[in-house]
Amino acid sequence: MPTEKKKIAYLKEYLESPGLDAEIKEKFLDLISELKAQGHTVEEQTFSYLDVIVPSYYVLTTAEASSNLARFDGVHFGYRSPHAKDLESTYKLSRTEGFGEEVKRRIMLGTFVLSSGYYDAYYTKAQRVRRLIQDRTTALLKDYDFILMPTTPTTAFDIG
Repeated sequence: MPTEKKKIAYLKEYLESPGLDAEIKEKFLDLISELKAQGHTVEEQTFSYLDVIVPSYYVLTTAEASSNLARFDGVHFGYRSPHAKDLESTYKLSRTEGFGEEVKRRIMLGTFVLSSGYYDAYYTKAQRVRRLIQDRTTALLKDYDFILMPTTPTTAFDIG
Protein backbone atom coordinates (compact mmCIF):
# COMPACT_ATOMS: atom_id res chain seq x y z
CA MET A 1 0.00 0.00 0.00
CA PRO A 2 1.57 3.32 -1.03
CA THR A 3 2.25 5.88 1.67
CA GLU A 4 0.57 9.26 1.31
CA LYS A 5 3.17 11.90 0.56
CA LYS A 6 3.45 14.57 3.23
CA LYS A 7 4.33 18.23 3.13
CA ILE A 8 6.85 18.87 5.90
CA ALA A 9 8.39 22.08 7.24
CA TYR A 10 11.59 22.41 9.21
CA LEU A 11 12.83 25.54 10.94
CA LYS A 12 15.88 27.31 9.54
CA GLU A 13 16.70 29.07 12.82
CA TYR A 14 16.87 25.78 14.71
CA LEU A 15 19.45 24.37 12.32
CA GLU A 16 21.49 27.58 12.58
CA SER A 17 21.45 27.56 16.38
CA PRO A 18 24.94 27.52 17.90
CA GLY A 19 23.67 25.15 20.60
CA LEU A 20 22.79 22.43 18.09
CA ASP A 21 25.28 19.57 18.26
CA ALA A 22 27.00 18.87 14.92
CA GLU A 23 26.06 15.18 15.08
CA ILE A 24 22.38 16.00 15.65
CA LYS A 25 22.43 18.46 12.75
CA GLU A 26 24.08 15.92 10.46
CA LYS A 27 21.54 13.19 11.31
CA PHE A 28 18.67 15.65 10.92
CA LEU A 29 19.89 16.72 7.46
CA ASP A 30 20.25 13.03 6.54
CA LEU A 31 16.62 12.50 7.57
CA ILE A 32 15.50 15.43 5.42
CA SER A 33 17.33 13.92 2.43
CA GLU A 34 15.75 10.53 3.10
CA LEU A 35 12.26 12.01 3.32
CA LYS A 36 12.77 13.90 0.06
CA ALA A 37 14.03 10.70 -1.59
CA GLN A 38 10.79 9.00 -0.50
CA GLY A 39 8.84 11.68 -2.37
CA HIS A 40 7.79 13.88 0.53
CA THR A 41 7.95 17.65 0.19
CA VAL A 42 10.33 19.03 2.81
CA GLU A 43 10.78 22.79 2.94
CA GLU A 44 12.75 25.20 5.07
CA GLN A 45 10.65 27.78 6.91
CA THR A 46 11.50 30.65 9.21
CA PHE A 47 10.32 30.96 12.79
CA SER A 48 11.73 34.17 14.17
CA TYR A 49 10.34 33.57 17.68
CA LEU A 50 12.41 30.47 18.40
CA ASP A 51 14.81 32.28 20.73
CA VAL A 52 12.02 33.73 22.90
CA ILE A 53 10.04 30.52 23.46
CA VAL A 54 11.90 29.45 26.61
CA PRO A 55 12.01 32.90 28.27
CA SER A 56 8.30 33.39 27.58
CA TYR A 57 7.56 29.92 28.90
CA TYR A 58 9.34 30.69 32.18
CA VAL A 59 7.59 34.02 32.67
CA LEU A 60 4.13 32.58 31.96
CA THR A 61 4.48 29.30 33.84
CA THR A 62 6.00 30.87 36.93
CA ALA A 63 3.22 33.47 37.00
CA GLU A 64 0.61 30.72 36.66
CA ALA A 65 2.33 28.60 39.32
CA SER A 66 2.46 31.54 41.71
CA SER A 67 -1.20 32.27 41.19
CA ASN A 68 -2.34 28.64 41.38
CA LEU A 69 -0.20 27.70 44.38
CA ALA A 70 -1.28 30.74 46.41
CA ARG A 71 -4.25 28.74 47.72
CA PHE A 72 -2.00 26.04 49.18
CA ASP A 73 -1.93 27.58 52.63
CA GLY A 74 -2.08 24.48 54.82
CA VAL A 75 -5.55 25.47 56.01
CA HIS A 76 -7.85 24.96 53.04
CA PHE A 77 -5.58 23.17 50.56
CA GLY A 78 -2.28 21.35 50.52
CA TYR A 79 0.11 20.04 53.11
CA ARG A 80 -0.41 21.15 56.72
CA SER A 81 2.66 21.30 58.92
CA PRO A 82 2.30 19.34 62.17
CA HIS A 83 4.73 21.81 63.78
CA ALA A 84 2.50 24.88 63.45
CA LYS A 85 1.27 26.52 66.64
CA ASP A 86 -0.98 29.25 65.22
CA LEU A 87 -2.44 30.45 61.90
CA GLU A 88 0.60 32.47 60.85
CA SER A 89 3.01 29.61 61.54
CA THR A 90 0.61 27.23 59.73
CA TYR A 91 0.96 29.33 56.58
CA LYS A 92 4.70 29.74 56.90
CA LEU A 93 5.64 26.19 57.91
CA SER A 94 3.18 24.49 55.55
CA ARG A 95 4.72 26.26 52.58
CA THR A 96 8.29 26.00 53.86
CA GLU A 97 8.00 22.26 54.48
CA GLY A 98 5.54 21.45 51.69
CA PHE A 99 7.24 23.07 48.71
CA GLY A 100 10.63 22.06 47.33
CA GLU A 101 13.34 24.57 46.47
CA GLU A 102 12.52 24.71 42.75
CA VAL A 103 8.82 25.27 43.45
CA LYS A 104 9.70 28.08 45.84
CA ARG A 105 11.95 29.70 43.21
CA ARG A 106 9.17 29.52 40.63
CA ILE A 107 6.63 30.99 43.04
CA MET A 108 9.00 33.88 43.83
CA LEU A 109 9.71 34.57 40.16
CA GLY A 110 6.00 34.33 39.33
CA THR A 111 5.10 36.71 42.12
CA PHE A 112 7.74 39.13 40.83
CA VAL A 113 6.50 39.11 37.21
CA LEU A 114 2.91 39.60 38.41
CA SER A 115 3.78 42.51 40.70
CA SER A 116 2.47 45.93 39.73
CA GLY A 117 5.79 47.40 38.69
CA TYR A 118 6.71 44.51 36.39
CA TYR A 119 3.39 43.11 35.15
CA ASP A 120 3.45 44.97 31.83
CA ALA A 121 7.20 44.65 31.37
CA TYR A 122 7.20 40.86 31.73
CA TYR A 123 3.84 39.12 31.96
CA THR A 124 1.94 41.17 29.37
CA LYS A 125 4.89 41.02 26.99
CA ALA A 126 5.18 37.24 27.42
CA GLN A 127 1.46 36.87 26.67
CA ARG A 128 1.95 38.82 23.43
CA VAL A 129 4.90 36.63 22.51
CA ARG A 130 2.84 33.48 23.24
CA ARG A 131 0.18 34.77 20.84
CA LEU A 132 2.79 35.42 18.12
CA ILE A 133 4.22 31.92 18.58
CA GLN A 134 0.75 30.38 18.43
CA ASP A 135 -0.20 32.38 15.33
CA ARG A 136 3.00 31.45 13.49
CA THR A 137 2.64 27.78 14.42
CA THR A 138 -1.00 27.77 13.28
CA ALA A 139 -0.02 29.42 9.98
CA LEU A 140 2.69 26.82 9.36
CA LEU A 141 0.33 23.95 10.11
CA LYS A 142 -2.21 25.28 7.61
CA ASP A 143 0.37 24.76 4.86
CA TYR A 144 2.25 21.73 6.20
CA ASP A 145 1.26 18.37 7.62
CA PHE A 146 3.81 18.78 10.39
CA ILE A 147 6.90 20.63 11.54
CA LEU A 148 10.01 18.47 11.80
CA MET A 149 12.62 19.34 14.43
CA PRO A 150 15.16 17.45 16.52
CA THR A 151 13.70 16.78 19.95
CA THR A 152 16.91 17.80 21.69
CA PRO A 153 19.93 19.88 20.63
CA THR A 154 22.49 17.40 21.99
CA THR A 155 23.00 13.68 22.28
CA ALA A 156 22.39 11.93 25.57
CA PHE A 157 25.13 12.17 28.16
CA ASP A 158 27.00 9.08 29.36
CA ILE A 159 25.78 7.48 32.56
CA GLY A 160 28.41 6.60 35.11
